[in-house]
Amino acid sequence: MGFLAPYAEYVYAAFRIMTGLLMLQHGTQKLLGWFGGIPEGMMPAPMLYGLGSIELFGALLVAVGLFAGPAAFLLSGTMAAAFAIGHAFNADQNPTGSIVPLVNGGELAVAYCFAFLFIAAKGSGTWSVDAARGAK
Repeated sequence: MGFLAPYAEYVYAAFRIMTGLLMLQHGTQKLLGWFGGIPEGMMPAPMLYGLGSIELFGALLVAVGLFAGPAAFLLSGTMAAAFAIGHAFNADQNPTGSIVPLVNGGELAVAYCFAFLFIAAKGSGTWSVDAARGAK
């Protein structure tokens, strides 16, 4: 047991909230053009709006803790696809053809994938809308 074990639920809540808020930035970047937006032509419009919607609304659900498990599971899959499509098997972004995240620039996608997988397994937890409404 770690020395923060008595506070594990609160540390998890902070982790869930911050992970959601960080991903929310990616969604607003794609959908609203915030934080510099996405360069023109970087991805097709349907992909841009689809991914942006999942990132924005899924991340918002995770951050507030409303149906965080299912939302995080969807985001985890989205990040796995982002790694495969945008980094591992994208010749423009990855001329070396390496599947190693450090080499192909996909570390963040992999980290988000597993962070959201953990949230999907654990659920909303404390400091969440689900906890306030008594949901399991």
